[in-house]
Amino acid sequence: MTQYVLRRLLLLPFVLFSVSFIVFMLIHAVPGDPVTNIVGEKATAEVREKVRRRYGFDRPVIVQYGSYLGRLVRGDLGQSYKRDEEVSREIAQRLPSTIELAFAAMAIALVGGLALGVLSAVRKGGWIDFLSMTVALAGVSVPVFWLGLILMISFGGIFATGWEIDPKCFPPRITGFLLVDTLLKGEFRMFLDALRHLALPAAALGSIPLAMTARITRAAMLEVLGSDYIRTARAKGLTPWRTVMRHAFRNAAIPIVTLVGLEFGYLLGGAVLTETVFSWPGMGTYILQSVGEREWNAIGGAVLVLSTVFVLANLAVDILYAFIDPRVRYGT
Repeated sequence: MTQYVLRRLLLLPFVLFSVSFIVFMLIHAVPGDPVTNIVGEKATAEVREKVRRRYGFDRPVIVQYGSYLGRLVRGDLGQSYKRDEEVSREIAQRLPSTIELAFAAMAIALVGGLALGVLSAVRKGGWIDFLSMTVALAGVSVPVFWLGLILMISFGGIFATGWEIDPKCFPPRITGFLLVDTLLKGEFRMFLDALRHLALPAAALGSIPLAMTARITRAAMLEVLGSDYIRTARAKGLTPWRTVMRHAFRNAAIPIVTLVGLEFGYLLGGAVLTETVFSWPGMGTYILQSVGEREWNAIGGAVLVLSTVFVLANLAVDILYAFIDPRVRYGT
């Protein structure tokens, strides 16, 4: 296992190199002049040329990528052109918000999806099965932005509809995660207020993963429930609850865990619409803003960070396999 983990970690730089190259080339292939976005359309030719030389836009693209890669090796993601702020600092301020939102959405998806999937499999053909799969189908079909607007209209009086907590009331930054920092400082009222802001966007973002988890759980549970060892467990007199949860669910967990790893990457990268609808100050709105302003360094840095988190999440899923199923072993 240790050698497997080390091999995966050694491959991480090559994955990030490929991602950085593809993103850099795609960004520079987009029509338009980034200098115009920096200095405006009314700037003089002298000012435009000065800015072009300052940021290296006058050099060939491959040379620009070489300079960009050299900065990445040193851990420098560059600076945003308009805000003149380090990209790493901007990402550090916004990434915790997206991770908190992703974990909250994943929690909703796991609790709801696993419950619906297990109940649907156990009560196959009944009204519970029909209702669960109807909810799952609706979760996949309904657009996230439309669901977000409906949630805001329906529950806006109970839950907050945007990230409107007064920055002056924030607790001292410890981890960067608001929910964690409020608990560490004992600010329980602020913790509950943060949960009010988090509830609706997490529900909207978690709708599709919830539906997918329910369907995959149902299919995996139905396959396991028809196995010989499950019939043997029932013949020995084990209670239905113990048979389902201790024997069937554990053996059906491998495809579910695989889906969870993929869903977490989707939640990180697919939060653009959700964060835009709910004015959530995370990576989704940051990337959208950077695309509109042609902030190449910001786009590249954000994609690299999200790619790293996605790869590490999938590595954690692979490691989890061995703990869920003792039959899974990674050879050396």
